[in-house]
Amino acid sequence: MLRIQENMQILSNLTSKFPTFLLTGIPGLESVHAWISIPFCCLYAIALSGNSMILFVIITQQSLHEPMYYFLSMLSAADLGLAISTMSTTLGILWFDATEVNLDTCIIQMFFLHGFTFIESGVLVAMAFDRYVAICDPLRYTTILTNSRIIQMSLLMIIRSVVLIVPLLLLLKPLYFCRENVLSHSYCYHPDVIKLACSDTQANSICGLIDLILTTGVDTPCIILSYILIIRCVLSIASPEERHKVFSTCVSHIGAVAIFYIPMMSLSLVHRYGPSAPKVVHSMMANIYLLFPPVLNPIIYSVKTKQIRKAILSLLLAKQTELFV
Repeated sequence: MLRIQENMQILSNLTSKFPTFLLTGIPGLESVHAWISIPFCCLYAIALSGNSMILFVIITQQSLHEPMYYFLSMLSAADLGLAISTMSTTLGILWFDATEVNLDTCIIQMFFLHGFTFIESGVLVAMAFDRYVAICDPLRYTTILTNSRIIQMSLLMIIRSVVLIVPLLLLLKPLYFCRENVLSHSYCYHPDVIKLACSDTQANSICGLIDLILTTGVDTPCIILSYILIIRCVLSIASPEERHKVFSTCVSHIGAVAIFYIPMMSLSLVHRYGPSAPKVVHSMMANIYLLFPPVLNPIIYSVKTKQIRKAILSLLLAKQTELFV
């Protein structure tokens, strides 16, 4: 049945101006997709509820209206966007075997997927700058990170994301697809799509490289530089207890950086240097890349940030009290 579907797919792409693609679930485990959907549903539920909870407590709790928590709310919003942008196709495959997607739908999904990825990368840089100012120049913290400046920074992240992603996606429209258009993941991923094109993709590759340089290539050195300066400031503190206390405020952010960049770079390396790798490796790396940050970030910040933990607990206790009254 799958072979017939793929043959019809090839014929469609040869005769239609609007190609369609076949998304991939978990290769080799198609017969148990319904069971696999259970942990996926749990992960999506954790991602949606955890990030929504953090957004809600930051918005409603006056004590959390500070720069650090504003940036955390941006991170939660970006994580929500990442989770929602792929949830429909991933669960659609696992529940209903809905694998077909057309190019326009693919482009819309990639706009949100890559857009929120670029925004999250920018937010992590802003959070690193926030930690640098708080630790190395605490007396000027409130004058440097004013509300208006935070709004400007957030607008800059959104504008950068849109300016970089729109040309990248518009370059997909003229491409000619003439083969079996089976994607490696349960969602549309730009390197995965252009790999299937039969026409020249040099412009797409150059645009993708420019986007990579202007996001990861800029953001990663900025985060590293921030932590080099932070470490230098922390080492100048005489008391070991004070050093530990100051540096512990960075642990959550370091964890967020690690769970965002490591899966992303691993997926890029798999696409670049691992074409012969088993399909299940591509699929697992793609799901880890998308689900790890939205699932783990709320857990990390809830556990490691005392103010967030207290706000969430007080909210849950208040709701519980209302139920019993």
